Amino acid sequence: MKHKPVQLWKYYKIEGNKVIRRLRYCKKCGNTFMATRKTDKEISYYCGKCKTTIFEFQKAL
Repeated sequence: MKHKPVQLWKYYKIEGNKVIRRLRYCKKCGNTFMATRKTDKEISYYCGKCKTTIFEFQKAL
């Protein structure tokens, strides 16, 4: 299977003269994107390089 080209327009957003990152970066590694998994009660971010997991709990409506 061939490698798919990276779609950079999914990772960054331009507002005026500023470039904003859409994806979250790992705080330990520095320049690795973190994978996101969402459920009803929480959002978890996982770094595949250093194996760090961050949980954020959502408030019930």
